[in-house]
Amino acid sequence: MNAPGSSSARLVSGSIPGHLVSQTLPAVIGVAAIMSIGIVDAYFIGQLGSAPLAAISFIFPVAVASTSLGVGVMVGINSVVARALGEDDFERAARRANFGIVFAIACGVLMGLSLWLAIDPIFTAMNAPDALMPLIRAYMTPYACGFPLSLAIMGFNGVLRGQGEAKRTSTVSIAYAAANMVLNPILITGAFGFKGFGIAGSAYATLIGWSVGVLTALWLLRGTSLPLDLGALRNCNLLDSAKAITRVGLPAAFSNAINPLGLSILTALVALEGEAAVAGFGAAGRLQSFVIVPLLGLSGAIGAIVGQNWGAGRFDRAREATLYAGGFCIAWGLLVALAMMAGGATLAQIFTSDHKVIAEFDLYLKIAAWGYAGFGLLIVGNGIMNAVDKAAFALLQSVARVFLVMLPVALVLQPGMGSAGIFTAELAANLFGAVSAVVLVRHIFIAKTPAWVAR
Repeated sequence: MNAPGSSSARLVSGSIPGHLVSQTLPAVIGVAAIMSIGIVDAYFIGQLGSAPLAAISFIFPVAVASTSLGVGVMVGINSVVARALGEDDFERAARRANFGIVFAIACGVLMGLSLWLAIDPIFTAMNAPDALMPLIRAYMTPYACGFPLSLAIMGFNGVLRGQGEAKRTSTVSIAYAAANMVLNPILITGAFGFKGFGIAGSAYATLIGWSVGVLTALWLLRGTSLPLDLGALRNCNLLDSAKAITRVGLPAAFSNAINPLGLSILTALVALEGEAAVAGFGAAGRLQSFVIVPLLGLSGAIGAIVGQNWGAGRFDRAREATLYAGGFCIAWGLLVALAMMAGGATLAQIFTSDHKVIAEFDLYLKIAAWGYAGFGLLIVGNGIMNAVDKAAFALLQSVARVFLVMLPVALVLQPGMGSAGIFTAELAANLFGAVSAVVLVRHIFIAKTPAWVAR
């Protein structure tokens, strides 16, 4: 362990583009590993028939929303640890790190219990057909019970990210994903004479993967300057630490959860267009989650870079990182949109042979893909705002995106355009997210560094 007063803020010096690459590439690998689970899930569950595929399409936005709440806790821990290290206050960083891990696990217990109690009300509100509810319950019950394991991983990763330990964070994600992907086909469809558990097997694989991730994180954290040391809590003001984390984490949690909440509502609207529309929308969403992995990786990496430099008063370096990140979002988003336009129908055949599902899959990608760049600017902007203790701005932006743009546009366009109108609403929301993110981040930097305008 470093001695108090020694600097562990490795990102406040050196090349900003170099730090972006070194922090983002491992994050991309880790996020890709996790997102690939969704692709594997959709593939093997698709082999069970269109009903299980439709069920997992209802489950997907709820799982993303619950995970997003956990990500908010991780973001809060990341923010307080990174800024404390940037200020060269090692003891405070250690206290906040260890409290954050305990806090994350406690949040996981509460969230898992709440999710288990609310399974039927949630999916009834999403217009899930009665015939699909047994399948949904079979997945969601073990998923909710094991959810504290997911939050434990978030707590460990928050501490690792705050230190700039992107490679270790990625290793945790890869370990979790590898275990999940190996077990998925065995537990879903069966192997070696074992019949499998169907859709519930996907949930069991997830729980085992989470357990592997927790053990990996515990081992990797030992080799950092902020290892797990519950003795640090003896000198920790628990209330102050909780306030510091929740001041960022709570708005970040709701901000992250609002986006999949909007997706859940869109899924409910798509359900009115039929089972094929839901299946196509859900499968395309899984693929979309995979192709935007570099944007998700960048949004996770930018927090430590901006947070440490902000804490150290190096606002010029924080601004430079922001500009590079924004440029990448635009370039990658447009490149992927062109690829999705060209290959949508072909990619759909990976998941299903149903022509109606393929048509909906292709239609969704042809419309929604043009919003990828905007979504990238949105989530990277959120990462920056969370890092500098402006999480309330990110929350306001997400609320406006979903409730002032996405849902009104969907409700107006659906009667005349059907599912195409709903997909257009998602595009409109992402374009709004891009503009609002640029405006808000620019405002934050101008307030701190007027030189933004001059340069």
